[in-house]
Amino acid sequence: MASQIMDTVSEQQPPEEPISNPDHFDGVAYLYGHPLLNSLSPPLHQTIYTTLGLNWTQIPLSSVYGTSETYPPPYTRSPPIPKFLASVKSNPKFVGSSVTMPWKVTIMPHLDDLTEDARQAGACNTIFLRPEADGTTSYVGTNTDCIGIREALLQNSTGEKAFRNKPALIVGGGGTARTAIYVMRRWLGCSKIYVVNRDAAEVAAILEEDHQRNPSPNKAPLVHVTDPSVAARLEPPAVIVSGIPNYPPKTPGEVQAREVLQVFLGETPPTTSNSKGVILEMCYHPVPWTEIAQLASTAGWKVILGSEALIWQGLEQARLWTGRDVVAEPGLVEKVKKVVGKLIAERVPSRSNL
Repeated sequence: MASQIMDTVSEQQPPEEPISNPDHFDGVAYLYGHPLLNSLSPPLHQTIYTTLGLNWTQIPLSSVYGTSETYPPPYTRSPPIPKFLASVKSNPKFVGSSVTMPWKVTIMPHLDDLTEDARQAGACNTIFLRPEADGTTSYVGTNTDCIGIREALLQNSTGEKAFRNKPALIVGGGGTARTAIYVMRRWLGCSKIYVVNRDAAEVAAILEEDHQRNPSPNKAPLVHVTDPSVAARLEPPAVIVSGIPNYPPKTPGEVQAREVLQVFLGETPPTTSNSKGVILEMCYHPVPWTEIAQLASTAGWKVILGSEALIWQGLEQARLWTGRDVVAEPGLVEKVKKVVGKLIAERVPSRSNL
C-alpha cells in the first residue's frame, strides 16, 4: 500500500518550478523544506518585518501537487539542495532562510560553516549570512530551535534557578530530544537528564551521538528510564520537554513509555499552590492542547505550549537576518504572539466536530 501511494505521488509531481524572487520586495527570506502547507513561519516573520518597517517577505520554497479531493492528499516538495543554494547565493535580495524537514541534517555539509548550536543539536534549521574580513560572505547554518526551547522555558518560569542542579526529563527520541538535551546542559544547568521513549534503538543512537559530541565525564548524564518502578525511585524532574506526536499509545513500547511518564508526572497535584515543575509540550499541531498536556496539567505541572518555542526561535532567526534586537522593539513580541495564537486557534476544530 505504501509503495502504491508513493507511486501515485511520484506520478503527480509537476515539473520543477523556478525559485520565486518577487521584484517588489527589498529582502527575501525563504522557508526551505516540505511539507509546508500549514507552516506558521511566513506569517510570523511577516509580522516582524511589518513591525520593523521592512519591505521583506518569507517565501515557502515548495510547490503543491494534488488537490483536497484526491487521494493521496496534497503534498508539497522543495528543490534539491544544490539548486536552492545556487539560487540564494546569486540573489542579492536574499537575507536568510528557515530550513525544515527533510533538509535539516543533509544541508549541513553544504554550508560554509556551522555554529556550535547546530553541531550540538545535530541539525540546521536556519541559514544566515556572515560578512568575512576578506569581503566575501559565508552562508552559516545554526539551530534556533535551541533558543526557542530555552526561552520558552526561561520566560515561563522563575528562570535558570528553577532548573539548576535538578533533574530534567526528555520524552521522545528525535531531533527535539537532541536539541533539548543540549539546552538543558548549556543553559539550564540540569544535574541529570532522564530519557523516556518507545524505541530503545532511538535512545541508543542518542547516547552514542552524545558520547561522540561530548566525551567529557563531567556533563549531566543521560539516563534511559524504561521501568515505571525505577522511575518511582528517582528524584523527580523539575522540567520536562515532550517531543512526540499527539497519538494515544498503542504498541507495547508506547504503552510502557506512557506509564513511565505518568509516574514522573505523579498522580495528584501538590498540596501547595506551587506547580511541580514545567513541561514544554512541543506538539501543538493540529491541536495546541495534547493528551500529555492534559495529564501534566491535571497532575499539577505548568504546561508551556510548543508555540512558545516556535515564536522564540523565529525571533532569533529575525535577529540574525536583520541584525537588529527585535525582542527589544516595543510591542513586537506581543504582536507576534497574538498572530501565532490567532492562527493556531483558527485551526482547532470546534467541539461539535470532536
